[in-house]
Amino acid sequence: MTRWQPLPDSLPREARHLVEQMRVLKGRTGLSLAELARRTAYSKSSWQRYLSGAKLPPRGAASVLGRLAGADQARLLALWELAEQAWRPGGWEPAGPLEDVAAADAVGDAEAGPEPAGGAHGRWRTAALAAFAVIVLLVAGLLWALPRRAGDRTATRPRGVLSRAGRSRRASRGRRP
Repeated sequence: MTRWQPLPDSLPREARHLVEQMRVLKGRTGLSLAELARRTAYSKSSWQRYLSGAKLPPRGAASVLGRLAGADQARLLALWELAEQAWRPGGWEPAGPLEDVAAADAVGDAEAGPEPAGGAHGRWRTAALAAFAVIVLLVAGLLWALPRRAGDRTATRPRGVLSRAGRSRRASRGRRP
């Protein structure tokens, strides 16, 4: 089980309650942060920030953790909405040296890669972009293939019709010198 650092005193009460509940749910899953990252769309360093109270977790992160732990989704999302309202618009800044937090975030982000773009919304966006790319490739292929067929004389000539050169060769085959 993970030993958590105490939450900062300056953390809003509603945010503190959400983080504590998410810590309980994470413990209920029995997963490490790395395993949690593998099962979700959020990196290990992101989970560390969410569960330490350094950053408000996205709604999708709270929801997926609740699903993994078998928690009441409605209650958890209500806690998340209260915490979001209490969180300052610019984001809550942890008490203590900001350089250490920024350095830890930079190291964690370098190891984990980019953060997801909104959980389920990110997956839909990725699927839409992939579909758009396929459509663009199909249209490009059609545009590349159609002019070649239209410009190819043999493709536009009806079967059985020979050019003058073809008729004269055939006529000359019948006569042998």
